[in-house]
Amino acid sequence: MNVESVSVAEEAMNGDTEADRETTILFVDDSATIRRSAETMLSGQNCRIVTAENGFEALSKITRYRPDLIFVDIMMPRLDGYQTTAIIKNNAEFRQTPVIMLTSKDGLFDKARGRVVGSDLYLTKPFTREELLSAVEMHGA
Repeated sequence: MNVESVSVAEEAMNGDTEADRETTILFVDDSATIRRSAETMLSGQNCRIVTAENGFEALSKITRYRPDLIFVDIMMPRLDGYQTTAIIKNNAEFRQTPVIMLTSKDGLFDKARGRVVGSDLYLTKPFTREELLSAVEMHGA
């Protein structure tokens, strides 16, 4: 995917408004099936979907694509979702970016731990298209 950085001044010159701008969403999950499902569910929603299969790849893509919203799976090898979210939220440049944690665990402890590291919402897998769209509407730019 080829992405270009466009300044606000350039958008104004081109007639683009904030409403015309696509919401960039980073979807981080080690399951290719979940990543593909999210892309399918969000297609046609004025969203640009960027995917990553682990926390390290996500951190690289955050600086490159500057997403408006990030979905992060909790259970990933090497750098899990809690660690990834903590790194994002401890970075002054990205701490305001909403992070939604994804997991098949629905326990109170897991939700509390997600809040401690700075997650803005907790979505339990499997999620429906409506749940995903609701989360995007609530937290997307």
